Amino acid sequence: MSNPWLAVPLSEYEQHMSSVEVQQLGALSDLFAEAIGCCHPFSIAVLGIAGGNGLDHIDSSITVRVVGLDLNPLYLDAVRQRYSHLPGLELHCVDLSERHVELQPVQLVHAALIFEHAGADCCLENAISMIVPGGNLSVVLQLPTESGQTVGASQFSSIQNLKHHFCVISSAWLCESLAGRGFRLIHQTTRALPAGKGFWAGIFSAPEAHHRK
Repeated sequence: MSNPWLAVPLSEYEQHMSSVEVQQLGALSDLFAEAIGCCHPFSIAVLGIAGGNGLDHIDSSITVRVVGLDLNPLYLDAVRQRYSHLPGLELHCVDLSERHVELQPVQLVHAALIFEHAGADCCLENAISMIVPGGNLSVVLQLPTESGQTVGASQFSSIQNLKHHFCVISSAWLCESLAGRGFRLIHQTTRALPAGKGFWAGIFSAPEAHHRK
C-alpha cells in the first residue's frame, strides 16, 4: 500500500498547516527554534523534514551539518531549492517507519509530529541511533483532544486521507520509554492551538552510550 504522504502536495500541506483554523506551521517553527536555542548543536537531523519549516532559524556559524529525512522526494527537492545555502546539507529519501537508517550521528535529532504518522517502533529506533552519545533528542507530539479529533478539517482531500494513518502518542509513555534507555528529560513545554488542540514538546539528553535495540 502506498504511503498517503506521497499523495500530499507540499503546497497543500503548508497551506493547511498555516491556515487560521490550524496555525501549526508557525508553532512548529517556534518549537524548532527553541530546541536549537537550548542545545546549540553543531549538527542536526530533522525527521520528516517536509518543506524545511524552521530551517531559517539555524545559525550556520554554529551548526555546520544539517540532515533532512523524508519519504517524499518532492519535499526534499523543495528543501534543496530553498535551503541550498545551508552548510553541510544532506537530504535522504527514506521511510523511517520501515527501514533502519545508517547515518553518521548528529548532536540533535528533531522529531516533530512524526511518530504519530510513522509509529514509535522502527522510527523511534532510527531517531535514537542517529544521536551522538551525550547528544539530544527533541520531540513534538500532538496532545489528545476532548473530541478525539486528530487531523483537523481541511479543504484538501489529500490532508483528510492522513487521519486514517495518524495515532496520538502519549508524552508520558514516551518519557517513560526513553528514561528506560537512559535518556533524561531536560526541558518540556506545551503550546495551545486552535480547535482545542495543542503540542507537547520535550528535549531529552542522551546517555553517554546508547544502542539500538
